[in-house]
Amino acid sequence: MVTALLIVLIPATQASAALPAWPSISQGASGADTQTAQYLLRQHGYGIAADGQFGPATHSAVISFQSSRGLTADGVIGSQTWPHLIASVSQGASGEAVRAAQNQLNVYGAGLSVDGQFGPATDQAVRSYQSSHGLAVDGQVAPQTWQSLIGGNGGGSSPSGYSLPLARSAVSRAAYGASHWNSTPAVDLIVNYIPTYAIKSGVVDHYSSTSCGIGIRLLQPDGSRFVYCHLSERSVADGAQVSDGTRLGTTGDTGNSGAPHLHVEIRTSDGVAHCPQMYLLAIYDGLTPPSFGALPTSGCTA
Repeated sequence: MVTALLIVLIPATQASAALPAWPSISQGASGADTQTAQYLLRQHGYGIAADGQFGPATHSAVISFQSSRGLTADGVIGSQTWPHLIASVSQGASGEAVRAAQNQLNVYGAGLSVDGQFGPATDQAVRSYQSSHGLAVDGQVAPQTWQSLIGGNGGGSSPSGYSLPLARSAVSRAAYGASHWNSTPAVDLIVNYIPTYAIKSGVVDHYSSTSCGIGIRLLQPDGSRFVYCHLSERSVADGAQVSDGTRLGTTGDTGNSGAPHLHVEIRTSDGVAHCPQMYLLAIYDGLTPPSFGALPTSGCTA
């Protein structure tokens, strides 16, 4: 009843905003939209993990939810399913729908703790977002604000066959384009002990060194590889064949590391390191990334 009341009370002026289309996500997708959908499914009582990976458990939950609402039960979250899935929230609310809103606001750089508590910081982030996107500034995450947040994130899902090395909500887009602190062809993503994922399918090679600490090389068929450093632990066996989006381990502070973070490199078969920034930004934006050979070996910024 409270949710219904909040929807009714949305000011009519909010309808003046030009809204993006709802995205369509299905099994195999990853990223912020998937994680937001998972939080919303949890709000409706489905006990799935909100890990940003649209796997079989999420697929089953979506089909069950769609069936319960009289929708086409195809496992695809699109324009017919999102409006039923969202739940209006405002200051004072708590729960999984609030986490979903915080998660989606963080795509736009809000920097919120995804704690499920709609306090002053979340209220301010919502109002700031509404103001900058031509929406009624009322602090309520109601249907039109939800549609703007979810539909307008500029690549909420990774392209088929690729995944970001971290959940989309973990760092901002700008973090993937930042230069390495000592101009090394690499990128450092500042995060604290969270899952890291396979950028592309490949073979896991357990790799460790004084500099890298606990690491993984994700080998490609042509001998090129992605290199992950400073992990606190690995989640996959040495020699395992994994698909994109598979959890490889947990970020950490091992090796030559001044603080917890994930160090990512891209190396061609000749061992030369290439700047990963353009590659990772393409994935973030939902685009097929360039070939390794097309990436520069210096001037690593975007």
